[in-house]
Amino acid sequence: MKLSTAVKPISHIKSHASEIISEISETGNPVVVTVNGEARVIIQDLKEYEKDRESMAML
Repeated sequence: MKLSTAVKPISHIKSHASEIISEISETGNPVVVTVNGEARVIIQDLKEYEKDRESMAML
């Protein structure tokens, strides 16, 4: 995980989805989504995800 990874609660994601998606697309940095204070999922830019998958396939 990158050092610049943001952590946001699900309530923030729900009310600011468009802004968060734009930010992720522009920066390439993922966002960790928490539910009840616990990290549950990561929202990641598709291009970054594909690069990560290609890198893992080469291992």
